[in-house]
Amino acid sequence: MRRRRGRAMTAATYTNLRSSVNLALLTKRQSGPYIGRLTASNDPAEAIRLMRTCAHCGRQNDDGSRFCMDCGKPFSASAMAIADSAGAGGGSVPATRVQAGADPTGTGTCSACGHAVDATMPFCAFCGAKIEPGGAVATAAVPPCPKCGAAIANTDYKFCPNCAAPLAAAGPVPEHHAATQVFSAKATAPKVPVSLQVVAEDGTKGNKYSLVGEETTIGRVGADLTFPDDVYLSPIHALLIWKDGKLSVRDLGSRNGTWIFLEGPHKLVDGDMVLVGSQLLRFRRLGYPGPHPPEADATRRMGSLVPSADIASLAQLRADGSVRDVFHLSPGRDMAIGRDRGDWAFPYDQSMSGSHALVRSEDADFVLADNGSRNGVAVAARGDVVLRKASKILVGDKLMLVEMP
Repeated sequence: MRRRRGRAMTAATYTNLRSSVNLALLTKRQSGPYIGRLTASNDPAEAIRLMRTCAHCGRQNDDGSRFCMDCGKPFSASAMAIADSAGAGGGSVPATRVQAGADPTGTGTCSACGHAVDATMPFCAFCGAKIEPGGAVATAAVPPCPKCGAAIANTDYKFCPNCAAPLAAAGPVPEHHAATQVFSAKATAPKVPVSLQVVAEDGTKGNKYSLVGEETTIGRVGADLTFPDDVYLSPIHALLIWKDGKLSVRDLGSRNGTWIFLEGPHKLVDGDMVLVGSQLLRFRRLGYPGPHPPEADATRRMGSLVPSADIASLAQLRADGSVRDVFHLSPGRDMAIGRDRGDWAFPYDQSMSGSHALVRSEDADFVLADNGSRNGVAVAARGDVVLRKASKILVGDKLMLVEMP
C-alpha cells in the first residue's frame, strides 16, 4: 500500500512540476518572440526556441545570435565593434573586397552616354542604360523618384539610377520661358497667292484683300473677310477655296447669292438665276406642250398667233421673290435684252446698257451671252465654280476682281 501510494504521489508530483515549468515558460514568453510549441519533453530548454528578427533584412535568427545569419548585420553594440575591427583587418572577418576596375571613391563613367554616374546604382541617371560600378554623386536636392522613392542626387538626372524610371519632372522649371504658341490650322497653312480687289461703280480699284488660307470666308459678321457695312451680305456669305493651284467659290446659302460674271457663253440650266443690269431673272424649262383634246361640240378656239411652242421662260423677280413679267423662249428664236433696244426692254434700268445681253436658241438649249455691255452679265453660283485670273464676283454689294499668278 505504501509503495502504491508512493507511486501515486510521485506521478502527482511530476504532474505539478510540469505545470510549474509550463507556467514559467509562458511567463518568459512575454519578453520575446517564441517559435515552436510546448511539449511534454523532460528537457524544458529543448521545447523552447526564442527567435530574434533582423531589422535590416527581416531574417529570423536565434535569440543568442550576435549577427544576422542572412545579411551579417550586428544585433548589438558589442557585435558592431567586432565587425568594425574585423573590417579594419584586425579580426578573422575579411574586409569587403573592391571589384576590379571600380573607383574606390565610388565614381565612374557610363559606358553608354559618358556621363558621371553613381557606382552604387544599377542604371545610368542620364540614359537609363545598365552601368558598371562607378559614378559621381552630386549634392543638389531634388524630389525622390516617383516610382521607387529612391533619392535623386542631381537635377540633371533624366532617369532614376535605381529603377530607370523617367524623371522628366525632377528638374526645376525655368523662370523665364516662351509662352506656348496656340495651334492654328490657318496659321500653319502655306500662304495663298490670291487676293481680291474691290472695284467701285465707276470702275476704279479700291482696297485689296488677301486670302488667309486654303479656305477663306466672306461675310458681314464673323467671316475671314468681313464687311460690316454691306447690308446685302449675309453674316457668312461665301467661301473661297484654294486647292491644287486652283481657286473656286461656293455660296454658303446666302440670301442674295454669290454672282460670277460671264467671261464667255453660258448654257442655261433649269433654275439658273441671271443678273442683267439691275434685273434679277430666273430661267425655267417648261417642256413641250401636248395636243389639246377636241371640244365636245367641235367648236374651234381662238388664240394668239405665236411663232412656235414655248419650252422655256425668263421671269423677272421682285425683291420679295414674286414674279412681275415673264418672257417665253421658243426653239429657233433668239431674244435680246436691253434698256432701249431688244426683244425685252427695261427703259427704267440705268445700270443696263442699250443692248445688254443675248439669249440664243441652239436646238433645244438656250445660251446666255454678254452683248458688250458696260456692267456685264452674271449668273448665281451653284456648287463650286472655278475662278481664273481677272474673274469678277459679286458678293452682297461688293464687286471684286480676282488677282492671282
